[in-house]
Amino acid sequence: MEAVQERFLRYARINTTSDENSESSPSTVCQFDLARLLKTELEELGVQNVRMSEDCYVYGEIPANCEHVPVIGLIAHMDTVDAVPGRDFNPRLVEYKGGDICLNREKDIYLRVAEFPEMENYIGKHLIVTDGTTVLGADDKAGVAEIVTLCQKLINDPGIKHGKICVGFTPDEEIGRGPDHFDVPGLGAEFAYTVDGGKISEIEYENFNAASVKIHVHGRNIHPGSAKNRMKHASRIAMEFNSMLPPQEKPEYTEGYEGFYHLTGIAGDEENARLSYILRDHDAEKLEEKKRFIQRAAEYLNARYGAGTVEVTVKDSYRNMREIMEQHMDVIERAQNAIRAQGLTPISVPIRGGTDGARLSFMGLPCPNLGTGGYNGHSIHEFVSVEDMEKMVDILISIVSA
Repeated sequence: MEAVQERFLRYARINTTSDENSESSPSTVCQFDLARLLKTELEELGVQNVRMSEDCYVYGEIPANCEHVPVIGLIAHMDTVDAVPGRDFNPRLVEYKGGDICLNREKDIYLRVAEFPEMENYIGKHLIVTDGTTVLGADDKAGVAEIVTLCQKLINDPGIKHGKICVGFTPDEEIGRGPDHFDVPGLGAEFAYTVDGGKISEIEYENFNAASVKIHVHGRNIHPGSAKNRMKHASRIAMEFNSMLPPQEKPEYTEGYEGFYHLTGIAGDEENARLSYILRDHDAEKLEEKKRFIQRAAEYLNARYGAGTVEVTVKDSYRNMREIMEQHMDVIERAQNAIRAQGLTPISVPIRGGTDGARLSFMGLPCPNLGTGGYNGHSIHEFVSVEDMEKMVDILISIVSA
């Protein structure tokens, strides 16, 4: 039987970076490389009704071997974030004995305890780390590996009694499109769990309400030698707009239930400038206030520089799944009991981000989020604990067991 560690390392070496600037589905064709591999592996394991959609979603089923057990879904995403390089992977296994870990001696890149104190919880364990030049991809290939390993164990051990298990692997979660073409009726689950978090004792069932904002500043370029009272510098107006946003409501100054405005991109010159933001808040009304603040800032600048100078486009992304999950607390309790069964104390924390499960919950599939054992996602400092991945497989077995 293949260990979850070996499975993860194989998946981690495959480039599956998604691209928010692409209009195709999936956003990148490289995601099919992992999807095809998963389809083949699931078929070889004996998973039934394995299929891959034209949009790069992979599904499969394990029939029930007992009665009166709910049909449970398990979901993870295949893509990795595009903000950090996601190709030419060189993950490696470290037996961690404490202290800093050198990721790349040539580039003087370290995983330092001072910056990532959670490392101290893993002394004496085995960590998979990057070479300091790419993401690791534990977000969420650790979740993918754990689900596939669960399938292998259930099929190989008929003594584990369970209901029907439905698995689904999605593309484009990192750019917010994971549920876009997800076949909820075809999955066939009564409820599901995304396996896409960090600490394995955590179960998450509330997340940010989210929106994206695009700002287009229309300027007027005049030769700088004759620009007095005539030039309208788009990039400087864009900088002025950004300076108007609440300075303490940025990701680097917030935690817990505190929301934020986050500048994700900026480009421009004298004639045109563009800003991209994401807005986040667990409280839906507070998110609406953030959207109103954006509009008021634009109105102020338009009054100062002329109508139409600052153009605002706001798009809602996803909502807080808590309003759905509060109606299905038995799903939460099932996961909490499974975590306790593995000798851990379950913790519920708000997700300071999003998950496929948020939108899926509003699509009729209650879907809280579980941990994977991975830390520092979206970063060259990402790492995952082998022992935690193994324990997560055991937690999943406890969840689906009769």
